[in-house]
Amino acid sequence: MEREEVTSNIWKNTVSNYLWIVLRMGVGLLMFRLLFQGLAAEEFGFWSLIWSLFGYGILLDFGFGFTASKRVAELSVHGRWDELSRVLSTIFYLYVLIAIGIVIAVLLFSHQLIGMFQISGPNKEPFRQILVWFLCGMAFSFPLGIFPEILMGQQRIAFVNLIFGVSVVGNAIATALALKYQMGLKVLVIIALVSAILPSLLCGFFSIGALPKVKISPRFFSSDMVRSTLSFSLYAYIATVSNMILGKTDQLVISTTLAVAAVAIYQAGSKIGEMFGAFTTQLPDTFSPAAAHLHAKGDKFFLQKILTDGTRFSVMIATPAYLICAFYMEGLIQLLTGGKGAGPETYYVGQVLLLWQYMTVITQSVQKRVFMMCGHEKKLMWLGLGEAVLNLALSVGLVLIFKNVLCVAIGSLIATTFFGWVYIWPWAAREVELSGWSLIRKTLVPIWVSCLPLLVLLVIGRIIPWHAFRNHPAMMFLECLVAGCFGFWGIWQKALSVEEKAKLLLKFEQMFLRFRTAI
Repeated sequence: MEREEVTSNIWKNTVSNYLWIVLRMGVGLLMFRLLFQGLAAEEFGFWSLIWSLFGYGILLDFGFGFTASKRVAELSVHGRWDELSRVLSTIFYLYVLIAIGIVIAVLLFSHQLIGMFQISGPNKEPFRQILVWFLCGMAFSFPLGIFPEILMGQQRIAFVNLIFGVSVVGNAIATALALKYQMGLKVLVIIALVSAILPSLLCGFFSIGALPKVKISPRFFSSDMVRSTLSFSLYAYIATVSNMILGKTDQLVISTTLAVAAVAIYQAGSKIGEMFGAFTTQLPDTFSPAAAHLHAKGDKFFLQKILTDGTRFSVMIATPAYLICAFYMEGLIQLLTGGKGAGPETYYVGQVLLLWQYMTVITQSVQKRVFMMCGHEKKLMWLGLGEAVLNLALSVGLVLIFKNVLCVAIGSLIATTFFGWVYIWPWAAREVELSGWSLIRKTLVPIWVSCLPLLVLLVIGRIIPWHAFRNHPAMMFLECLVAGCFGFWGIWQKALSVEEKAKLLLKFEQMFLRFRTAI
C-alpha cells in the first residue's frame, strides 16, 4: 500500500467517522433524554453504572484486541498469512476461555457484586438479576470483539461504521418502544446487548472473507504465539487499564463514596464532554492502522507528517467545538436533560470535563495512537499508569474531603493536564525534531488566532439581553449554527495554507461527483 492509498484511506475513514459520530450523537442525545426522563433517578444511575462496567470489559482482553489490529496491518504488508492465522486464532480462543470464566464468576458472585453499590432495598434483587443478564451478555459478545479490530487493521473503518450505524438506529427504535410501553430495565439491557452482538458477527463474516488465506480455527491455537505477542499485548493492556481508570472509574467512585443516585448528576454533566470527545477523536482514530502500516514499511518521514499534521487538524476541529460547547453549556444540558436535575453542580461538572477532553485532544489523542503503533508501548504504559494513579488518588481524596461530585471531575483534569504537557507534548516535539514551543506555534497558535472572531461573537452573545437560548432550543441551535460558521470561516482564512485549501476543495469535489454518480 503506497502513501497515496494510505492517505486516501485516512480521508475516507475520517469522513465516515464523522458521519458515524453525527448519527451516534444525534441518536444518543435523543436516547439520553428519553432515558433520563423515563427512568427513576436510581434506575438511571444503575443504567449508567452497568454501562461503565461494560467499558471495563475491554480490560479482560489483556491487550490482545489491540494487538490483533496491529498485527493485521503489519503482517498483511508482507503477506505472512500463516502467521496471521495463528495470531488471530490464538487471540479468539483465548477470548472464548475468558468469556466462560466471566459467566462462571457472575453466576457465583452476583450477590456480592451488587452488594458493593449503595442501592435501596426494594431494587437490590431486581438490579442483581439485570446485572447477571448484562454481564453474561457481555461475556458472549467478548470473543466477537476481535472482528471489528480485524477490519480496522485492514483500514476498513468506514465499513465498520456502516455496520454499527445500522445497529445504532435499530437499537434506538427498539429502546424508544421499550420505554414507551414501560418494559423495564431488563428489556432495555437485552436490546442493547443484541445491538452490540449482531454487528460484531457481521464484522466477522466480512473481515475473514477479505482474508481468504487466513483461517480462525482451534488447530491454529499456539501457546508459542501467546508468548511472542505477550510483550506488546501486556504493555497495551496496562495502557488500556490506565485509560479505563481515567475514563470509567468516576461513576464507581461516586457510587461507592456518595450514592448511586449521585451518578445521575455526574452523568448529566459529563455527557457534553463525552460527545465532544467522541466528535473530536474521529480523525485520530484513523491514524492507528495507518501508523502500524507505515512503521512496518519504515516510512519515518510520513509518520512524522501524520504526527504533526494530525495534531494540527485535530486541534483545528476541536477548538471551535470546545468554545461553542463551553459558552452554550447551560443550554446544552437543559436540552439534554429536559431541565430535570440541570443544576449548578451539573453545569460545573460539564465545564471541567469538557476542558479535560480538550486537553486530551491537544496533548494525547494523536500522539498516543501513533506512538503505540511504532514500538513505544512500554513508555506509554508507564506514563498512562502514572496519570491513572494520580487521577484516581486526586478523585478519591477530593471527594472524601469535600463530599462533592465536582471533585471527581477536577481530579481527572489535573492529572491529564500535568502528564500531557509535562511528558507527552515534549516527547512528540522530539519525535518530529522540533522544540516544544515550536510545535505549539505550528499546531496551536494559528488555530487560536483563527478562532478569535468566533470568541468575540460568543462573548457578545453572552452579554446581549436577547440571549434566550436557555429556554428556546431553536434559538440555541440557530446561534450555534452561526457560531459554527464563524469558526469555519476563521479556520479557512487563517489556519489553512493555500495548498491545503486546494486539496480540500479537490477532495470535496471528488466526493460530490462520486455521490452524484451513485444516485
